[in-house]
Amino acid sequence: MGLFDKLTGTKHPDDGVVPRSAEEVRTALLGVNRDDAPYVIRDGAAEEECDLVAEWRMAEPAWQAVFVASQLTRAVRIRMRLVPEDHEVRVLEESWEVTRVGDPPQLKISGAYSRGPDRTVTRHYTVQRGDSGGLEATETFRFDSSELRDPLRNAALKSGWTWRSVIFGKL
Repeated sequence: MGLFDKLTGTKHPDDGVVPRSAEEVRTALLGVNRDDAPYVIRDGAAEEECDLVAEWRMAEPAWQAVFVASQLTRAVRIRMRLVPEDHEVRVLEESWEVTRVGDPPQLKISGAYSRGPDRTVTRHYTVQRGDSGGLEATETFRFDSSELRDPLRNAALKSGWTWRSVIFGKL
């Protein structure tokens, strides 16, 4: 792995892993979906110019209350294009700042945008007295953008494909 690959977050599969077909890789990436996960992986649309999109479920009513209460400040989306001839999943990670507006509050995208691999971590704790009488902190909420990226990257690598992050240019 070169220095540029390290900076961009590009990962190569282990030696000896036989590359799967594009359809098998697509199935593996879509297989990362879980009903109880705060993200969704879906087919990319023509206007998104990609094969698959992974994003936080911020707009879904069932999840919006969780994201609003978390005081999350960044929205994350990962666009993926499968390149069968190179056995690569080309990836563009995008993030936006979000703000809370209205009553009841809803998350809205603000103007700040960035692209490229990034890690956003938000944690909330509740501090209370424990059984021993001392103060104890209990994690009540955790948001980590790697919880979206890592399972996708691992699915691609296990399928024998390179996870190639795109920072400059088109996906």
